[in-house]
Amino acid sequence: MLNKKRKKGSRMRGSHTHGRGGMKKARGSGHRGGVGMAGTGKRGDQKKSLITNMDEKYFGQGGLKAKPKRLGIVNVGDLELMAKGKKELELLKFKILAKGEIKTALEIKAGATSESALEKVKKAGGKIIIERKKEKVVKKKGEE
Repeated sequence: MLNKKRKKGSRMRGSHTHGRGGMKKARGSGHRGGVGMAGTGKRGDQKKSLITNMDEKYFGQGGLKAKPKRLGIVNVGDLELMAKGKKELELLKFKILAKGEIKTALEIKAGATSESALEKVKKAGGKIIIERKKEKVVKKKGEE
């Protein structure tokens, strides 16, 4: 059998704060922490049940994202030092930029190059071959 619970107003006669702790805490809405979605941030444990019962995802996107892979930079002026008497260089993880001068003819395989760097290498009698990684082609069902 359910008994009707007496209201706090009748039970707390003479208790000064009516079960709210300190006197400051019972004043107005200053201790409540806001209205609606206020106080529901990362550490908003007092409103956790409100958030966990929501349909949509509340706390950001989640998951880890891979860093984009970037190419390193090599200037034309450094290529002769890197070659050390060789005629071929393989710099697939680098982009070649035009700073500096080159006098020897080199055959360079690179990830990318600027137009002015390409011109400088051609002027010296060499060539730059740009090799890119092959991208995976995803085929849909029914396509050939």
